[in-house]
Amino acid sequence: MSKSDTSTVNEIVDNFVAPECQDRVEILYQDDDILLINKPSGLLSLSGKNQLNWDSVHYRLVNGQSATQTEKATPAFVDAKLPHRLDFGTSGIMVVGLNSAASKSLNKQFQDRTVQKRYLAMLAGWVEADSGQISAPIAKDKTLFPRVKICHCTGKSAISDYQVVRRLDNPARTLIQYTPITGRTHQLRIHSLEFGHPILGCDLYNNQELSTGPEADNTAQRLMLHASDIYFTHPTTGEPVHGHSPITF
Repeated sequence: MSKSDTSTVNEIVDNFVAPECQDRVEILYQDDDILLINKPSGLLSLSGKNQLNWDSVHYRLVNGQSATQTEKATPAFVDAKLPHRLDFGTSGIMVVGLNSAASKSLNKQFQDRTVQKRYLAMLAGWVEADSGQISAPIAKDKTLFPRVKICHCTGKSAISDYQVVRRLDNPARTLIQYTPITGRTHQLRIHSLEFGHPILGCDLYNNQELSTGPEADNTAQRLMLHASDIYFTHPTTGEPVHGHSPITF
């Protein structure tokens, strides 16, 4: 294979164009250094390389959001930085740094894994155990983009603790609280599939049999994954902060 052929195989082509998101970024808390915000499902955290994917959480924060008939305008936070991201389909709480010092502190907390996050996810079927841990290494593979894979040879350690919140009928499904110990790309999505209970509404990691069989829940119009809680240290005061965003499904 020639050098040019190799580069073509290794090149990732992302043709995804995000549909317009009508839901707004909600500001849950604000001070001089940070914001706690609620990200809607169906909005990118950062604007994409494709010029059509200009709309994002970061874009709306830096430029402000215009007023609507039911919502007030939000100010422009020109120095806003995102120390972490949520997937396009995931809703929920995010912390934002509003100046360089705050952003640096938050970045370090995420790098040191001292930030704790909790998620709520609606899974297909009934999860048998009331609580447990999923440990399955995750590897990136350019041939699978944008998906990742479970790989015990090349994957990096990935661990997710879970606890059943409630089990539901018609169809059978389980509301789970996840506490990820590591923070790999698509970790909760692929771990859910790995232990046989994919997240409802997931377009990348699902079980075809569950998606089309008698226990299918075809009412999911979005990825049923929500970042409900975040725990970190305030970058200026040093006080512990707990941010919460109520479930939206």
